[in-house]
Amino acid sequence: MHGLDPRLLATLEAVVRHGSFSAAARELGYSPPAVSQQIAELERRAGLRVLERRPVRATPAGEVLLDAEQGVRSTLAAASAELDAMRAGTAARIRLGAFASAATGIVPQALARLHATYPQVQVSLCQLEPEAGYSRLKRGDMDLALSYDYDFIPVPVPRMLRRTLVARDPVVAVVPADHRLADREVIELASLASETWIAAPEAALRLELLSQMAQTPGFQGRLQYEGDDFNTVLGFVAAGLCVALMPQLALLRASPGIVARPLAAPRLTRFIYAVRIDTRHTPRAVLDLEEILADQAQAALS
Repeated sequence: MHGLDPRLLATLEAVVRHGSFSAAARELGYSPPAVSQQIAELERRAGLRVLERRPVRATPAGEVLLDAEQGVRSTLAAASAELDAMRAGTAARIRLGAFASAATGIVPQALARLHATYPQVQVSLCQLEPEAGYSRLKRGDMDLALSYDYDFIPVPVPRMLRRTLVARDPVVAVVPADHRLADREVIELASLASETWIAAPEAALRLELLSQMAQTPGFQGRLQYEGDDFNTVLGFVAAGLCVALMPQLALLRASPGIVARPLAAPRLTRFIYAVRIDTRHTPRAVLDLEEILADQAQAALS
């Protein structure tokens, strides 16, 4: 293969990400025929098909080129961040990403503290889950992101990113206030095996994993919520319909109709991280925001 053109790779990435030639064209400012021509040119240079058309998805050859595109974009993003830091020592703007419970429980107070020190720095917030945050960091579309994983499902830090532990967020049992176990100081996971559950699969709290950890068969979720709106989870628990496991940070604004109790062994922990491009030079405001987020998370969980 010769003449690997980063612009053609960027077009391929946009088409695959959107699953549509027309949507990629709108994002890139091209016409749909121009996008089709660029993909055809990329396939001509590669000597292989890089896309399946119905549905639109990358072929194995396309996946190789997508990895190359991400590497190019990540390298350029890291170089841009370093040059910004070397020129100014601070940042004119910070693009921050955060998952839902951090966006409500940590970020507002942290940004207020940052603004007191850096009133000239503009901060934008995008609420997203860790995988999307990692992708946007590597594409250079984000400067700092809050992410998480769980001790029973560790996620390695992606290549070219630097991850710093911000806080340990204990996972607790959440039951209705009039539940038979509500007066316990701690709750054994096995004692909830026959309950009706509401789960948050996207947050890795899936019922089959709870069953494995409790070493108790029979976790049958007769009511299962597909998503990560913890306010909805709390609403179902407060109504007496089910029980749940939730990270403590998600309970900062819990209703009085629920009771949260620590788990007996095996205890579960969600680890919260600040993540950024791994560079030798980082704007001072980004580093300070990272420290402020850690302080705020630890205060919220103390």
